[in-house]
Amino acid sequence: MDAASVALFEAGRPRLASLAYRLLGSAADAEDTVQDAFLRWEAADRAYVEVPEAWLTKIVTNLALDRLRSAKVRHERAAGAWMPEPLLDGDPMLGPADTVEQRESVTMAVLTLMERLSPVERAVYVLREAFAHSHAEIAGILDISEAASQQHLHRARRRVTANGRGAVIDQAAARRVVEAFVAAASSGRVEELVALLTVDATSVSDGAGLRPAKKLIHHESPERIAAALRVGFTMTATKRRLLGGSPALHAAVVNGCPAMLAVLDGRVLGAVILQTREDRIAAVHGVSSPQRLARLTDAWLRQRPDVPLIQAW
Repeated sequence: MDAASVALFEAGRPRLASLAYRLLGSAADAEDTVQDAFLRWEAADRAYVEVPEAWLTKIVTNLALDRLRSAKVRHERAAGAWMPEPLLDGDPMLGPADTVEQRESVTMAVLTLMERLSPVERAVYVLREAFAHSHAEIAGILDISEAASQQHLHRARRRVTANGRGAVIDQAAARRVVEAFVAAASSGRVEELVALLTVDATSVSDGAGLRPAKKLIHHESPERIAAALRVGFTMTATKRRLLGGSPALHAAVVNGCPAMLAVLDGRVLGAVILQTREDRIAAVHGVSSPQRLARLTDAWLRQRPDVPLIQAW
């Protein structure tokens, strides 16, 4: 393949990767999908590709949908152990963030809610909300009618917005939220945590990093969430041994939301991502799987960390 064709693809790679990430909820799968698209681009008769960006968008979208429909992925997600892969603020895979819709479409809450959509509904929602494609363009990408695209978008918006998408905030605001969260969680008083949560708050975690979890752990009331967090924030000799020491707790922005990172020897051991609504916490996502945190850890190591909230937990 000539250098110009390679350069054209590489110029669009970040956009294609952010599209695939929104569709799949996994940075690793998104990278694999974009690489598969590159192979298609390499093998294509490019002289007949009139608009390369549109052609590549269609290829990546449909490759991602093929992954979502595969028996392996359906089995993994149906088993109840799947959750989105978190990304640190500034990661290019988070993609466009100029509008509210673009920023919301990559939050952990919306990525999780999109699991309830069909693959086509998910694609229409992402292409329209995050990338501002017209219904005519979406119809061409997905080989459906414009009317069908509009119907899929209406259903997708109804399912996503019905659950409340929350707010996306900046680094300074995130630190204030996380400071209050850590103070309440480590205070030993469950009522302080309950006061920070909305009445319909939910939480989900992949096992607190201390034991393998075959399924995600869910809690659906402020009292149960607070009690679980209180246990999770109690450091014991056993936990310290399992973790390999006492991690520092840092505030960060992950997928556009305030987050607490537990960091030890330059490695992120766990991330707690907080979805806020009206100055309270509406959802808590706890991630500790090394596979889910690998890209976030790499990004963390490339930036200068701020002063930790707690030097040694």
